[in-house]
Amino acid sequence: MNITVFCSANSLDAKYTAPAAEFARLLGEAGHTLVWGGSHAGLMGQLADGVKAAGGRLVGISVEFLRHKAYEGADELVTMPDLPTRKAELLAHGDALVVLVGGVGTLDEITEVLELKKHGLHDKPVVVLDSEGFYTGLRLQLERMDAEGFLPRPLAELVAFAQTPAEALAHLSAHQPQ
Repeated sequence: MNITVFCSANSLDAKYTAPAAEFARLLGEAGHTLVWGGSHAGLMGQLADGVKAAGGRLVGISVEFLRHKAYEGADELVTMPDLPTRKAELLAHGDALVVLVGGVGTLDEITEVLELKKHGLHDKPVVVLDSEGFYTGLRLQLERMDAEGFLPRPLAELVAFAQTPAEALAHLSAHQPQ
């Protein structure tokens, strides 16, 4: 399965890198392909290193202005002209989507993916790995939107929140496309 992962390109504390490293190992050992932002920087680079070390395949989707941060060891590296095109390509390449800790760019990616899914423009499983409660605020906001009628589909149909890397991968395996 091609698993698109959205995450930070910053160097982060071990409380965030350790769950990402475990997820990378599990993904690679299961023979999946990581589709990600194509960067060697920070958490993105650590994720790619972990997947590769565990035997997984790497497909990077970079963007022109970040070409200098491209991951050299990717099995495939595609460079897009801008961020909107990159997001579309990341979604197109993945059979499923996972969100790890990240900043404003990651938040932009997850909200766009959920908006597209809400409108039926894709039906890929989406899992947020909530390491250290990082996405508790997002989960609470989405639950409120669901409870107060802002979502035309139940929240459970749009996204799952996982507490551990194994739980995230198990959710994807249970919802793997046939």
